Amino acid sequence: MERKIAREFRHKVEKCIDNEAEKDYLYDVLRMYYQSMNLPVFVGDLKLVISDPSRLPLFDAIRPLIPLKHQVEYDQLTPKRSRKLREVKLDRTHPDGLGLSMRGGLEFNCGLFISHIMKEGQADNTGLQIGDELVRINGFSIASCTHEEVINLIRTKKIVSIKVRHVGMIPVKSREDEPLKWQYSDQFVSESADGKSSVAGLASAGGREMKEKKVFISLVGTTGMGCSISSGPSQKPGIFISNVKPGSLSAEVGLEVGDQIVEVNGEDFTNLDHKQAVKVLKGSRSLTITVVAGAGRELFMTEDERLTEQRRRELERQELLRQKKLAMETNKIVKEQQEKERMRKMEISQKVAEEEDRFRREIEKISSQEEKIKKDWDEDWGPKEEAKSVKPPGAKTQRSPPAKSKQDAANKFAGRSNKQKYVGDFDPYTMFTADQIGGKDVRLLRIKKEGALDLAVEGGIESPIGKIVVSAVYDGGAADKHGGIVQGDEILAVNGKILTDVTLTEAQATLTKAWNKGGDWIDLVIAVSPPKEYDDEVTLF
Repeated sequence: MERKIAREFRHKVEKCIDNEAEKDYLYDVLRMYYQSMNLPVFVGDLKLVISDPSRLPLFDAIRPLIPLKHQVEYDQLTPKRSRKLREVKLDRTHPDGLGLSMRGGLEFNCGLFISHIMKEGQADNTGLQIGDELVRINGFSIASCTHEEVINLIRTKKIVSIKVRHVGMIPVKSREDEPLKWQYSDQFVSESADGKSSVAGLASAGGREMKEKKVFISLVGTTGMGCSISSGPSQKPGIFISNVKPGSLSAEVGLEVGDQIVEVNGEDFTNLDHKQAVKVLKGSRSLTITVVAGAGRELFMTEDERLTEQRRRELERQELLRQKKLAMETNKIVKEQQEKERMRKMEISQKVAEEEDRFRREIEKISSQEEKIKKDWDEDWGPKEEAKSVKPPGAKTQRSPPAKSKQDAANKFAGRSNKQKYVGDFDPYTMFTADQIGGKDVRLLRIKKEGALDLAVEGGIESPIGKIVVSAVYDGGAADKHGGIVQGDEILAVNGKILTDVTLTEAQATLTKAWNKGGDWIDLVIAVSPPKEYDDEVTLF
């Protein structure tokens, strides 16, 4: 299996790269990767060799050679290529325009590519990327269009329909006197001075191009083709043109020494031996020959040509090594920047965590203080033990208050201050506003829970009285035994719960709940009312 993968990889390299120095460099960086296992440096080296779109399939061919633990990272570092077309529609009348710039065209011998995307513009919002190749515009193929023709085509409609495929590379040309080259879209940052995207064409990064060409030769009335053929060695099999006579038919049609014959009159020459090839060439007076130009040129070089080629390859190799060193330095700088960014994010995360921890401690401190205040309040105002068997305040509401003389009521009111039935150090302004007190004599009563409270109330916020008032104190009840509360007193609070703005039902429920709750005492805050001459309140009709 490993041999098969290696064989397929070498076949892909032979197909995509014709420059021997670049092939050697590719194998060298692959060996260095296996030694160092430094994937970012390896990918940076690969990009020096995979320098145009025709070589992009090499990334896929190399992937099976990468250890499984590095393959996910390898996919992230290498360009994201797609063969699928996708269509987007842009409004040409938009105030910000289409939001993109383009490079290339037929005059530069390459397609048209998106070279700049305006942030938050139309193109950016539709998902277009730098490195996308434009394939069709408004339904028309632009494969044979110049840059200017594409611009004019875009201007023909208000809504521009664009079909693109992502390549991940952009044609660039810094100066007119420099060779054309390709640059990866994630490295492309330059723009022309006027803000418009410039255009560039396509060229190989050094070395010759091997192209197939087809020629037609008619041997009628001639003495022959005027060339010789030879079989290639075992490491490079095939039929090659080994000699071309000046002025011959072969020279006229452009055949050269080193061209490989791959087909003659429809017959495949890649697996024929020399004898069979000669028979086919001499078997017809009209020949349609397909050759790969220069495929075997090194097989027929003279010694001087060979030395010249070696020197050229060495120079190319040195140049690639120089570029590799530059790429390593660039990768080192990028890595340092990434490390600084990582440390900065870690510091931010640490500060956020510390701030969250401080906030949590503050909340816990506040909660603890609130719990302490609540506990102190319960100790001062709330019950401490479970309630004994008692009857609710309303249990004896059907009893009629005993008939008391006006003098008895006055005597009881006068005697309240002598019995010391209220808490003397109570400050009403800690619970009520000055408007709520309104000059009343406000007292805190602590009534011991013995039997039933036997206290009736009336009024409420919805009644004409507008407050909770004691309507009856039954003989023998806890309220009567206490002696500090009489008919007509206003109840302002029960166990700390304010009753100044509640209904009669809510007040009765609060009294019942407070009496039945655990503890030996119930705390009532009252506004003392002097005894009334109830007979004076009777209205006769």
